[in-house]
Order: sequence, then C-alpha cells, then structure tokens
Amino acid sequence: MKLVVFLLSGLMAIPALAAEQGRYSVEILVDGRPLQEYHARNTTYVEALEGREYSVRLKNHTSRRVAVALSIDGLNTIDAKTTTAASASKWILDPHDSITLDGWQTSSSNARRFFFTTEERSYGNWLGKTDNLGIISAVFFREKRPRPIPYSRSSEREERPDAPGRMRKSGEGADRGALAPAPSDDYAATGIGTKIDHSVRRVRFESEKHPAAVLGIRYEFRDALVRLGVLPGTADPLARRERSRGFEDVGFAPDPWGE
Repeated sequence: MKLVVFLLSGLMAIPALAAEQGRYSVEILVDGRPLQEYHARNTTYVEALEGREYSVRLKNHTSRRVAVALSIDGLNTIDAKTTTAASASKWILDPHDSITLDGWQTSSSNARRFFFTTEERSYGNWLGKTDNLGIISAVFFREKRPRPIPYSRSSEREERPDAPGRMRKSGEGADRGALAPAPSDDYAATGIGTKIDHSVRRVRFESEKHPAAVLGIRYEFRDALVRLGVLPGTADPLARRERSRGFEDVGFAPDPWGE
C-alpha cells in the first residue's frame, strides 16, 4: 500500500451515492466476500452486521495511475481528519490495480480494523466527530499529465531543472468541526478495533484538479433499511390476525392418525 501526502486543494459537488462509476469501483467485504448492495432512494446501501469486521476494496480499471481519498464516517482512513477530498491524504492505485483496506492507518506499519458498531461506540464518537456517520466515500483523482512546453532558447533557460528559486508548493487541508445530533445505539457506525500489520510509505503524486469519480455507500442496520424502505419488513402478526376468517372450506376436521 502507498500513501499520498503531496496534494492539490479544491472543492467539488458530491453527486448521488454509487458503488461504481465509469471504470472505478468500491466494495465492502465481510470475511473476504462483498456485501450485497441495495439500490434505492438514488443511493447504494449495504446492511451493517453489528460486531463484524469489514474491509473496503478499491478498484482502478483504467490505464492511468490514480489517487483515492477514502473516508469512513467522514473521517479520512489514513489520518482520521475531516477535510475536502482534494486536500485529503490519499491511497495510490497503479493502472488496473486494486487494494483492500482493512482498517484505520494508525502508524506507518500498523492499522486497526474497521468493524460495524453503534454510533455511541464508534470511532467517530470517540473523536467527537459525528456529523457523517454511516457513509463510506471514495473519491478518485487521476494523475496529472505534464503539459508539453514549446521549445525555445528562452524557455529552455527559464525551465532548466537546476534553475534557482523555482519550487512548486502543494495545497494543505484543515480540520473542520460542527455540532451533530447525539449518537444513538439504533444506528450503525464504524469502530476502531484489532491492531494489524499494514505498512505504508509516502510518495509524491500531483492529481488533476477535478475528480474522475465520486463513489459512496451508505450502511445501516437491517431495521433502519426496513424503515427506509430499502428492505421489505417482516409480516406484522396483528395484521395477519386481522385477515383471519372463520370458514373457508366445507368439510371435516383432518385426522392426524389417519384412522
């Protein structure tokens, strides 16, 4: 895994949530298998399984190297900061590459597992950042291609690599805080769990100004998915009793012994 720290800043509009866009995709895995996705209300949902660890798999099906800003519950998975996607630290995917991220990166060599839990027990609540619980967001940026420079003697002199005083400064992000409703045990969020080995290194990456894809997945416990109309509810026993009738067929009572 490789970690981006040299970034470009900027803002963007966030479209409807999707798990795949163009040639980029994100999947939520439990026990190595993707969770079933449900598409409703112009959003992609998965069912959060309380107490279960999960992973996030990012895929780049293009011939370009990309950087991916991945946040869970509004927190960057690398440093737990709340920033714009453009100014966030990012994961690097080579052309036609995929990576599976199992947890929050807590050092250059270790991470701690993602797992589904309640809002009250979530990592976001522990950090005091609860505005965006229940959302996994992956924003893909393609690597910026250098522009060709028309040749001339003057431009050669000005753009020489060893020319003094020519440095480019990268953008920086900042944390932002806001008030949020009190966390609840009724809704899903992500905890920070078991420590695992996960080595990363920092690399330089200059991204394009605008993202190539913005993907998102909402996750909720089953009861919440039913309330949202994403999943069908169970039969109401009282409604079943209301449909009861005294007689349907004329006949005799069946004999369990067949005598």
